[in-house]
Amino acid sequence: MSGSRPYDLLVVGGGINGAGIARDAAGRGLRVLLVEQEDLASHTSSASTKLIHGGLRYLEYYEFRLVRESLAERERLLESAPHIIWPLRFLLPHEASLRPAWMIRLGLFLYDHLGGRRRLPASAGVDLTKDPMGDALKPEFRRGFVYSDCWVEDSRLVVLNAMDAAERGAEIETRTRCVAARRESGLWRATVQDRRTGARRDVTARILVDAAGPWVTSFLEREVGLPARHSIRLVKGSHIVVPRLHEGAHAYILQNRDRRIVFAIPYEQRFTLIGTTDAPFEGEPGRVAISPAETDYLCEVASRHFRKAVQPADVVWSYAGVRPLYDDAAKSASAVTRDYVLDLEAPEGEAPLLAVFGGKITTYRRLAEHALEKLARFCPALEPAWTERAPLPGGDIPDADFERFLAGFQTRHRWMPSAMARRYARAYGTRADRVVGDAGSLAGLGPLLGGDLYEREVDYLRTAEWAESVEDVLWRRSKLGLHLGSDAVPRLEACFARAGDSIRMHNTGRQRSG
Repeated sequence: MSGSRPYDLLVVGGGINGAGIARDAAGRGLRVLLVEQEDLASHTSSASTKLIHGGLRYLEYYEFRLVRESLAERERLLESAPHIIWPLRFLLPHEASLRPAWMIRLGLFLYDHLGGRRRLPASAGVDLTKDPMGDALKPEFRRGFVYSDCWVEDSRLVVLNAMDAAERGAEIETRTRCVAARRESGLWRATVQDRRTGARRDVTARILVDAAGPWVTSFLEREVGLPARHSIRLVKGSHIVVPRLHEGAHAYILQNRDRRIVFAIPYEQRFTLIGTTDAPFEGEPGRVAISPAETDYLCEVASRHFRKAVQPADVVWSYAGVRPLYDDAAKSASAVTRDYVLDLEAPEGEAPLLAVFGGKITTYRRLAEHALEKLARFCPALEPAWTERAPLPGGDIPDADFERFLAGFQTRHRWMPSAMARRYARAYGTRADRVVGDAGSLAGLGPLLGGDLYEREVDYLRTAEWAESVEDVLWRRSKLGLHLGSDAVPRLEACFARAGDSIRMHNTGRQRSG
């Protein structure tokens, strides 16, 4: 694959930061190789609360720079991928014993004005005794505040960045681990291993980027043999999914007595997503799972607010992830900064090393720009920054008007059930027609694997989006695992087998309940 010519960048890690850096660099004319030891977005980047947001609660910790940058990025990302990112209205029920109304109003005023809000409606107060938003809440909640942020299909955001990087010339290799890297003659010489076959090969690169997320320090110390100059705090965030708790498209942000907040968000049409927790984590980041205590905590917070009590037995699915937060010596896990630090280590005459500490999904694009700014002096042919107004694959929807785009897609494919057409349009945007191909009927999409999943869609995910396993399809490229029966799994396995791929269910810390 690599030949004798060195890469400009070797990026280790296929989460949102690694994929974003690979995309930005490839679009600036650099020769890029990204290696990811599992699937894209296997861990932290698919275990978020699925929000593109400024971080309202960060204002309490005076993180004004982070909030401003996040709010500005929220607007940019909404325009770049309106199929997988869309506005979401949040209701915060007021409890005077936790935060006074003046503090919330001040926070929302700053939230409305810090980041140059253009597309989203402003915050407002609401009388919950009269507004339908209050119908699902207990009657003691009589007053609230509404504001806007955005929803994102987090794992698809990673995949779309990797797709764009590949289309601009980057090489993306999943199930491939960097097992060693050392400086040699002004370059990095790295050994990468295909985890499917065990085969190893050496590659060279001018710059090494460590975007390994929870493994950022362990990769430096074990595979590179260098001490980490910064440390991270591993913080576990867990979520539960229950049958839908309320009508309407809005979400809730719930204040708890420990001063943490928990979101309750409409999810996959029939469910509510509740999260997240903040718990210090020790151990192997790839083996993280929600604990019974975390499930009880999330159920208790939801039950204290909603008329309908939530019990652990109601949980239909749960997931947990480890956030690799930059260690700023904060006393509690909730208070640790969500900002990022880019550590450039470049001894005179030696190949540069850039390590990424911390960060959040919302600011990944700006993080990538900052990374390339730090590396610019080592890349004399580096082209200008370009991602600010560039759509992601499928995101080139005129005027970012998703509903009008959907109507056009449905007109072109009248034979497709409306719910299926909406799912295709949401998942693939303007590339949905590539998935459909020349099919003029459902039968033209090949064998039905379950629900509205047909073999042609799986073929697209295999060939265009690096899907190699049942879990890749059902839990990262989509959330069809919530909707399909267990009989879909052997059919999907057989589909991969027909394509000549080996199927292996990967344990990524997600648990099915019930």
